[in-house]
Amino acid sequence: MNWAGRMLCRSGILLLSRTQRTLTSGTNGEIKITQILKEKFPLASFVKVVDISGGCGAMYEIHVESEEFKDKRTVQQHQMINQALENEIKAMHGLRIFTSLPKH
Repeated sequence: MNWAGRMLCRSGILLLSRTQRTLTSGTNGEIKITQILKEKFPLASFVKVVDISGGCGAMYEIHVESEEFKDKRTVQQHQMINQALENEIKAMHGLRIFTSLPKH
């Protein structure tokens, strides 16, 4: 069995627990954030959004690979993601951002 640590929401508190990893088509939050990022970064060759709060939408991990990051420092790339998700971030407790340029 493939086990992974996940965070679960309990009355607004994030708890770390051990749960079985399952394959899903994505939570509503993952789908919504993915759509926003694809719209804001049309040159993105890769976008991945994972709800790491157990599905309650409190914390996400985001991976974006895009030409739009060319000649930008990492902090600038992350600011671009934050600006794109300005409204969604207000409801989050945390966000992990990973950005990169496509490898040619």
